[in-house]
This record gives sequence, structure tokens and C-alpha cells, in this order.
Amino acid sequence: MACSKKDQVERPARAVVAVIRNADDESFLVIKRAENIRAPGKICFPGGGIEPGESEHVALIREIKEEIGIDIDPLVNVYNSVTPWGVHVSWYTAKMLTHEILVDPQEVQWCRWLSEAEVRQHPDLLESNRQFFDALDANVFQLPDVTA
Repeated sequence: MACSKKDQVERPARAVVAVIRNADDESFLVIKRAENIRAPGKICFPGGGIEPGESEHVALIREIKEEIGIDIDPLVNVYNSVTPWGVHVSWYTAKMLTHEILVDPQEVQWCRWLSEAEVRQHPDLLESNRQFFDALDANVFQLPDVTA
């Protein structure tokens, strides 16, 4: 039996990611994705799809609030990529405006501050995040001063 277009899961054509670093030790805020969502169990920066009519900033603020319960200020778009399935991703540095993290267990297993080395070496790191760090190493972009 063939699936109709209505039965297919719609994937966003665009997404946003928040790169948040701790001002004290320059660690990164990362999440472990829940088991029931795309890329289950992967470690990555928080973020998600842009809904129709949303700007990148509005989508990033909404996604971070939904996933980990904090308010942020998106700062600088430092990197752009395209996933193998055609999603255009904008990577923003962001400043935390609130600091009490409350994960949504439907989307996130945990949220932690990890050093750059810990993120890069994590065996469950999402490939797009590995590519982000590879581009950083290759001086494709630079991260501005610490944001959180």
C-alpha cells in the first residue's frame, strides 16, 4: 500500500542551532536527544526546525525554550550548513537570559556543559556538529567572545 503525501512526516526545510558557551570555562551547552525523535540519543547543540512564517531568531528562541526551558538572545550567525537530507541549518551564538534549565523529556534526555574536547570526542556526537567543529578548525568562521 502506497503512502499518501499526508501520511509522510514533513521535515522542515530550514533549521537553527544555538551555540552557547559558558563565560567561566568556555564549555558548550549540549543536549542528548530523546529516543523518540530524529537522531535519537545523539549529542548536539540545541535547536530545531523553523516553522512557516518564523524568522530564524524567533525559531531559535522558541526551540530553545521548548527543549531546555531557557530564554536566549540569538547573537551572531556564525555558520551555515545543509544536511544530507536537504535541511538548511543556521548556527547562531546565543546568550542565556535565564539559567534554570528544564529539559522537555519528549525532546531531550539531558542537557550538560561539556568542554570543547568532551563534545568533539563524544562517541554519540551528531555528525553535523562534528562538521561544525571541523569548519571551526579550518577557520571557515570564528566564534566571538564567550556568550553565556
